[in-house]
Amino acid sequence: MADDGQKNMPVCQKKGELAPFAGALPPSRDTISDLLCRELIAAAEKMMGRAYAPYSGFQVGAALLAAGAGKKVYTGCNIENAAFTPGICAERTAFAKAVSEGEREFTAIAVIGGKKGIPVDYTAPCGVCRQVMAEFCDPRKFYIILARSQEDYWLYRLDELFPMGFSPKNLA
Repeated sequence: MADDGQKNMPVCQKKGELAPFAGALPPSRDTISDLLCRELIAAAEKMMGRAYAPYSGFQVGAALLAAGAGKKVYTGCNIENAAFTPGICAERTAFAKAVSEGEREFTAIAVIGGKKGIPVDYTAPCGVCRQVMAEFCDPRKFYIILARSQEDYWLYRLDELFPMGFSPKNLA
């Protein structure tokens, strides 16, 4: 790897892992605290156990931090359906709960998942979830925490995972 200021970034060892790209921030360079990241990951881990995933067996948990004065955390898990399309991802579940409670501004979301609830790789939000995030979040200020554990995570901004996304600004 070239010495581009990223030499302290861990290298993925297992085949098939999502290798963090150069824009990813390790915990030591984060712009939200390591403690906050770990708290959100812990909440997401609990939700992973509540996932309803009888078809794929892939359980995902998410914890969404509202930007309001209360800094409330909204959690979600994936919910599958035999017809497939009515299923909902953990991230969108958390957003739906938050928006239905009146929240409209958010700071960060932690996402963790794995087959039978065992995280092996980082679980990134799908394109639909990224589009929902773009509806409510400033892509330059909203952070997405991809975790395998509270000690092993990467921090991205939404604009890094969803470049040139369509947002309400496009309709202005």
